[in-house]
Amino acid sequence: MLCVVENCFSPRTAAFFDLDKTVIAKSSTLTFSKSFYQGGLINRRAVLRTAYTQFVFLAGGADHEQMEKMRAYLSALCKGWNVQQVKEIVAETLHDLIDPIIYDEAATLIEEHHTAGRDVVIVSTSGAEVVEPIGELLGADRVVATRMVVGDDGCFTGEIEYYAYGPTKAEAVRALAVSEGYDLSRCYAYSDSATDVPMLEAVGHPHAVNPDRALRREATLREWPILVFNRPVRLKQRLPAFSMPPRPALVAAAAVGAAAVTAGLVWYASRRRTAGGAALPG
Repeated sequence: MLCVVENCFSPRTAAFFDLDKTVIAKSSTLTFSKSFYQGGLINRRAVLRTAYTQFVFLAGGADHEQMEKMRAYLSALCKGWNVQQVKEIVAETLHDLIDPIIYDEAATLIEEHHTAGRDVVIVSTSGAEVVEPIGELLGADRVVATRMVVGDDGCFTGEIEYYAYGPTKAEAVRALAVSEGYDLSRCYAYSDSATDVPMLEAVGHPHAVNPDRALRREATLREWPILVFNRPVRLKQRLPAFSMPPRPALVAAAAVGAAAVTAGLVWYASRRRTAGGAALPG
């Protein structure tokens, strides 16, 4: 338990949380697929493939090669999407889609870190249009996420300005440590994926949460705590701490998170090609 409030004369500290399968039980981007379909941003075929990919994501996670393919697909998929429309769709469906899949254990940790005087920072490969509202829902102090270029017409150009993935997440954590005065040796980090090992290495208290096979091996070798989160809960059913307005959020984020099919279609297609039609590993 993290109940000791940090000395006010000590350097500031923070807890850095990956989002998907760490704070919420599903992929934040894939969860909005039906909403984006209803809004006319994706087609019916994409929705069906996304549902399948959500299952694959929950079963095994994505490795580095697959994530890179996602990035390439993501930029093409989002090109031409109106940013304001994306924001409105997310705002209208956020509570119905995200609130029920927040892990009770993660919500408790967020409360405990805040009680201990630590900032809470969400660090996600998804983008601002999804991650920022989720961060506000959770009461996070800051959000780091992928950032896409928006043209003068208010639509995505298809170019990625900043990709919050792998070593880039660790760089963002170190940059925040400088700007906010965090003592990283006393900070915490949580993730489910081996691609986030650089971020976990950057802090003094790394934790593997529902880890994929590669991260479980790494955590075991390094003797990092391994946590199991398996109780999704609606925030309104919890203590009133989450009704408090969050402190001003720093958003190093972007619109890509709205790409509901992102991981989905790329993953589906790449697995089909690499497996040559064989059954996917679960």
